[in-house]
Amino acid sequence: MNTGRRTLLTGALAAVGLAAAELPFAAPARAADGAQPLAPIRQIRAGELDVGYYEAGPADGKPVLLLHGWPYDIHSYAEVAPLLAARGYRVIVPHLRGHGSTRFLSDASFRNGQQAAVALDIIALMDALQIEQAILAGYDWGARTANIIAALWPQRCKAMVSVNGYLINNRERNQLPLAPQAEHGWWYQFYFATERGKAGYQANRREFARLIWRANSPQWRFDQATFERSAASFDNPDYIAIVIHNYRWRLSVEQGDPKYDALERRLAVGPAIAVPTITLDGDSDGVAPATDGLGYAARFTGKRTHRVIKGVGHNLPQEAPQAFTQAVIDVDAY
Repeated sequence: MNTGRRTLLTGALAAVGLAAAELPFAAPARAADGAQPLAPIRQIRAGELDVGYYEAGPADGKPVLLLHGWPYDIHSYAEVAPLLAARGYRVIVPHLRGHGSTRFLSDASFRNGQQAAVALDIIALMDALQIEQAILAGYDWGARTANIIAALWPQRCKAMVSVNGYLINNRERNQLPLAPQAEHGWWYQFYFATERGKAGYQANRREFARLIWRANSPQWRFDQATFERSAASFDNPDYIAIVIHNYRWRLSVEQGDPKYDALERRLAVGPAIAVPTITLDGDSDGVAPATDGLGYAARFTGKRTHRVIKGVGHNLPQEAPQAFTQAVIDVDAY
């Protein structure tokens, strides 16, 4: 970056509360090939779920919760988890509701995918594991969940790594149309809003996920074994119901559970996040194009650094495990 451009960008960052030392940076990425499955999977009752999770590292280490997105699973962290464990962190990687070995305790429970429900699952898991405070790191659904906890329960979040920045949903805003190119990237939300889409997803969940992986991460050359390792998580009996409800709820096609209404009202105003944060973008993300992070900077009132990772798509921790791991280590020191 030349001196003139750096001066202009430094001024822009200062205007929204970011220090000059927090300029976006690029780090080399690498594909996650040949990583071992995360095993064994433990189970614990937490809230309305029996949560399946992987744990690594010393029991007395600083807790780090790594939260996956859709349509992926805990194996997005197949390399990140052992890297952090080797640095002395206690690493917890849970299957979100509807994924892997996570199950509802009651057949009568509403198969609800709304954002407040998923976030409270993680609070319940932390309670069950007797973790008072943790570093939260995630992408996609996982980043949104981390955002919510950091915003509403900051005492539970020591620091955060969030791919694609600030992701808390506002359903009224979601009713507003986007530019055609942006709408094209979200085509599956409209597909899922129909019964035909639900039936198609039920019949073709693996083919659908493979298509999304390729579209979201056009430079990621994952192999069949890597895909199948994650795709096994989609055989969860509640997977289709949770995913369909999540996207229908976002578009107000279906309603959530009234018990979360008060929380959703708080989330709809876009609460600020004060905990130390590193936001990440992949510069080859097929669904959420990389930005300079300034568009949502006002939502972060604590120290924040934004980084752009070269050659990486939407599944950033699996595509660039070293860069994601380094972000967790760095934010821990903020």
